[in-house]
Amino acid sequence: TLVKRVFDIFVSLLLLVLAAPVMVLTALFIVFEDGAPVFYRQERVGRDGHHFAMLKFRSMRVGAEAEQAILEAHNDGAGPLFKLKHDPRVTRVGHFLREHSLDELPQFRNVLVGQMSVVGPRPPLPKEVMSYDGRVFRRLYIKPGITGPWQVGGRSHLSWDESVRLDLDYVENWSLWDDLRIMWRTVGVVV
Repeated sequence: TLVKRVFDIFVSLLLLVLAAPVMVLTALFIVFEDGAPVFYRQERVGRDGHHFAMLKFRSMRVGAEAEQAILEAHNDGAGPLFKLKHDPRVTRVGHFLREHSLDELPQFRNVLVGQMSVVGPRPPLPKEVMSYDGRVFRRLYIKPGITGPWQVGGRSHLSWDESVRLDLDYVENWSLWDDLRIMWRTVGVVV
């Protein structure tokens, strides 16, 4: 809706300006520890199945994606999600960034250009979408978010079904009040 888009533009502009000093320091720490590049671009699926390049601060060593196949047997993720509790590819700076969700700050640029929303379902990888059944596709009815019900509802501790249930409830019952509530709870989770 127009209200959600205006809200997204306002919040993303405000946070990009306020977070600029932190982002510059973060970039310097990444380069100091592991060299360039500073950003990591990953193909994700957005609203109505449109693909886009999601930005993050790089939290893993260069070439980490090529090592994933070796680590697949140790997957701690739920459903089609790949996650490792103690991923050996994550740098020291990357661990700090992930722990405090600072790696996601560049995604406010994705919000500003209209690819993402501040609040919404988690942006899936194309290979995750290939495993969706009919009802799960409803997650793609709205733009994915930097934060969402999954982040404040348990993050990686949720089962796949619980995560999908939270996302679908959000998609089907969206309100600006819910976005504000989720943003407020996100601050608590991050802090």
